[in-house]
Amino acid sequence: MTHPVPGIDHIYLLVQDLDASAILYEQLGFTLSPRGLHSPQKGTANHTILFKDDYVELLGIVSATELNRPQRDGLARDGEGMQAIANRTLSADAAKPALAVRGIRTGEVSAFSRPLPLPDGTEGTASFRTLGLEANDVPIGHFFLCEHHTPEMVWRPELQQHPNSAIALGSIIAVVDQPRALANAYSRLYAEGSVSETEEGFRVQTGRNSATLLFVDPAAIGSLFPKQDVALARNRFAAMRILVDDLERTRQLLTGRGVAFTPTPSGGIAVGARQASGAIVEFLAR
Repeated sequence: MTHPVPGIDHIYLLVQDLDASAILYEQLGFTLSPRGLHSPQKGTANHTILFKDDYVELLGIVSATELNRPQRDGLARDGEGMQAIANRTLSADAAKPALAVRGIRTGEVSAFSRPLPLPDGTEGTASFRTLGLEANDVPIGHFFLCEHHTPEMVWRPELQQHPNSAIALGSIIAVVDQPRALANAYSRLYAEGSVSETEEGFRVQTGRNSATLLFVDPAAIGSLFPKQDVALARNRFAAMRILVDDLERTRQLLTGRGVAFTPTPSGGIAVGARQASGAIVEFLAR
């Protein structure tokens, strides 16, 4: 069977206060989708930050339900921040046996949809099928596959233009005690997964037009973001790198809005986790 995971679809941040997080990310120069409300059983709502091939999701709990108990427990235990990587697949149903033959364990396929307000005042529906992987196979965060039934409803062109010139999710950085071992474990989850050792850590290529994963040890995260508070960045996804068309434009926007940032050794600028709902956001020129 063909490997069913060609790359990363999106990441999500689990946040304490969705309205407050939306304000923070708008301050950073992102265009956010209108609030999308999930089913009453899920008890969650979201905003998305869309690029051409991927996106960032802000996910908040709006009512306590049995389905969102694990998310509520995670917020209480770990605080807000990057909690999940959703990966591309053409068929969640076909992916289950294709992963099983590779020794990768999964849960059950689930389907859901959410209403989507459109610019003309009407409302569309975004529909998905998802498949989660067993936690023991993906010890950092939640990892699942996402099949889009209505991609045209998600990747709205008017939502892909950002004042900060952001164009793509470049990399997701995880801080772990055994970065080489985790990089090898995660690379097998992708059809074109491969691991390379760099000065920063162990990088996983996840596919074409797909963000990379970077696994670093707790000592290294301070070198990547020397002027940021990284005390809580351990055994979790700690930072995201956002590619921009014009880094100077990004810098001027943040300065004009009074958003504090620091230079990074990679040539970018970073906004601290306290200003971005628990995740360091680094902007890099593409």
